[in-house]
Parts: sequence; structure tokens; C-alpha cells
Amino acid sequence: MQAHYINGQWIQGEDREQIDVYNSYTGEVIQQIPQATKEEVDQAVKAANEAFRVWCNTSKEERAKYVKQIRDGIERNKEKLADIITQELGATKRTSLSGQVEKSCEEMDCLLDAFKDYSFEETLENALVVKEPYGVVSMITPWNYPLNQIQRKLTPALLTGNTVVVHPSSKTPLAAIELARIIDEETDLPKGVFNLILGRGGTSGDYLANHPNTQVISFTGSTKVGSHMYESAKDHIKQLVLELGGKSAMLLLEEGDVDLAVETTLNMLLGNVGQTCTVLSRLFIPSSIKEVVYQKITDFYENNVVLGDPADEKTTLGPLIDQNQKERVEEYIKVGLKEGARRLVGCSQVDLKGPFVDLTVFVDVTNDMKIAQEEIFGPVLSVITYDDLQTAINEVNDSDYGLSGAVVGPKEKAIKVARQLETGLVSVNNGRRNSSAPMGGHKLSGLGQEVGIYSLEDYLQTKSIFL
Repeated sequence: MQAHYINGQWIQGEDREQIDVYNSYTGEVIQQIPQATKEEVDQAVKAANEAFRVWCNTSKEERAKYVKQIRDGIERNKEKLADIITQELGATKRTSLSGQVEKSCEEMDCLLDAFKDYSFEETLENALVVKEPYGVVSMITPWNYPLNQIQRKLTPALLTGNTVVVHPSSKTPLAAIELARIIDEETDLPKGVFNLILGRGGTSGDYLANHPNTQVISFTGSTKVGSHMYESAKDHIKQLVLELGGKSAMLLLEEGDVDLAVETTLNMLLGNVGQTCTVLSRLFIPSSIKEVVYQKITDFYENNVVLGDPADEKTTLGPLIDQNQKERVEEYIKVGLKEGARRLVGCSQVDLKGPFVDLTVFVDVTNDMKIAQEEIFGPVLSVITYDDLQTAINEVNDSDYGLSGAVVGPKEKAIKVARQLETGLVSVNNGRRNSSAPMGGHKLSGLGQEVGIYSLEDYLQTKSIFL
């Protein structure tokens, strides 16, 4: 059984309850973790508070040195980490390595580089404005990106002088445990700065979020749970950083590259089996070219979708995280058919052991359907036709969410459309997200920014000193 990591030591756990961790593909138990007790969470928070007193006074250069050590440790262990993620999550090895582990190193490199020129002080007339860390950050992270979602919180929190208690999902905790091992064995990070607590989110996670001696809640997950974090924060007026759900859209303009729009959208759905908050799960297309688009989707499906063992290099679509997620996605597919949508591609039954759902594309979808409005978190796409561009823009924005989006078309026209979309990030044509630009949601998709220099601000509070 694995253990908590508190104040620089591995703690086996007092509670007798053990939580099974499964291989998403085989269904076999691959590890067990302890359910943290309230006392163990208290120990972790106490250790983080004690470490903060010294850590907050270290120089920015020293803090950057320790973060660079963590980054280099991740790089040295990238193959091991990718294998762990493939086992516990079910993502293909390609996705685990490039989209999870190597992406973590890339984002850390960009922030460390930008941090060199970052100033914690500025003078405004006779005032010295100082940016200071909050204290202890409760980091509650999701199962779908078990390493990089920790990294996206850990890097800015440590660089700004905060200390942390990390609580990963009990479904995919093994990458977090390996990260703790790297920090323990391969870095000189002072004890208590990083702490790891294991257990269920609804038990030890809630207790950590509500803890009176933490000052920040940094959470990634569903909007439903994110709204619960408001309740956790209100009594002590904690700083909140929330990265929540999405129902993002690709908008293909009439003059746009059909191949690019289709491939970009469907490759995102394959990448993490659709279990990504920024995935493009709606595709808006001109009615005049719908048959062309439908054929391109069918061709892509026939030539690119290979279900199977995520460790096999030939596999492009692995299993969902577990049977519960499979049932959730299958229920949405049934709802879509009942609402009148037509399944263009996708098998109703996958002849494979494990929580598999085939890539499923619906056409004849209207934007008010449940499958077009709610986050499914699986490999399901809704294709919606339009005759008038402004109507299409309005329908893209007719969503509770505002996390991601994309526009394909003539560059200047596409940029003009992108400016009208109510979402935190938009890709235009081949525009690739870079690790220096911020990522954050509008509307019900969250609060604050992750990635790059903007992410530092969520972990700092200001003080004005008048001279």
C-alpha cells in the first residue's frame, strides 16, 4: 500500500481503509492507497504552515532553483511517469508521454524563463506596492490529467512563495505519488513545502478544502464540485482558483479548410478519449457543405480510429477511466438518439473487455439538445449546421461554459469571429496553444488563470506601503 507524504516523510496511514486503484484497461487492481484521516490532513497543513514561515522569505532565484530540480526530475522519469498514467488513466502511451509528461516540462520551462524578469515590487508615486504569497494552498486535482494538473498549480504556487498540500484523485493517484518520490529523492526542496494526502475527494478532499489553516483553494474538476468550493471558501474568505468544465466548439467558416477543422476536432476527442475539459465537442458547419464534411468525418473515422490496449502503439482510442464513466457516456448517446440526432459514425457496442466507447459523431443536432449543451466527457461530437454566420456565433456562445474554442477560415475573418466568442481561449486555423499564454475560463468554466506568467497572480496578494 502507498503512503502519504508529509513534512518530508512517508506516512503509512492510520486509517485501516484501503482504496483500490485500477488499471483502466484490464480492470485489475494495481495498487492500494490509504484513506487519509482528519488528523493526517491536519498534520500536512501544519507542516505546510510551519515551512511557509521560512519558504516565503527565500529569494525568487532560490525558489526557481528548486522548481527547476522538480522539472528535471520529471524529465528524467518521463517514461516511468507515462507508463503509470497509461495504466491508471487508460490514455494511450503517446498521449501520456507528450500530452501529459512532456507538456508538464514544457510549461515549467516557459514559466521559469518568464519568472526571471518577474518583479514582486513596484513604486507608484510614494507607494511601494508589494506582492506577497498567501500561505498554504490546498490543491485538489482531477483524475483526467494526473500529473500536469498538479504541475499547473504547483509551479506558480511554489515560485510565488506559497507552500502546498496536494490531494490527487483517488482514481489516478499513482502519478502524484511518483512525483512525491521525485521531490523526496531527487530534489533538495525543504521539508514541508510540498505535502501529499491520499484519499477520496468527498472525504479528505473536502476536509482539506474546508480547513481553517489553508489560505487558497486551487481546484480543477467539474463545475458542480467547483461551485461547492465556494461554500468551502466562504467562511474564511479564501482565495479561489477554479478550472472547471467546458462545452467547447469548433466553428468552420464557409471558406475554411474542411480537412483541418475535422482533423483538429476529432484528434482532440481521440487524445484523452474525450476526457478533457477543453475538448471540442461541438462542430458548427455551413449547411451548404454539410455532405462534404460528413464524408470527411466518415473517412477520418475509418482511417484513424483503432480501439485497444492503450500501451499498444497502434491504439488511437483507449478505454475510459472506469465503468461508471462508460455508463455515463453511453447514457448521453442514448439521449442523443432519443432527441432525434443521427449517429453518423460509432459502434453501439464495442467488442472489447473494459470501459470502451467508440468515437461517436452525431449529425442533425440542434444547439438546444442535451448532447449539445452538457459536458459529456467522452469521445462524442455534435455536428450543428448553420446558414447565417452571426446565428452560428450566437449559438456557439449559447452555452453555460466558456473555456475553449476554435475557428477555421480566412485569417482576418476568423480572428474577427474569434474576438466575438465568449471563451477563455480560441485557436484560429493552425494556431497552436503555447505554454507562455494563459488558460482560464469564462462563465461557468472557472476563475483565474493557469499556465505562463499570468498564473502567478492568482497565488499573490498585494500590500501598499506608503513612504
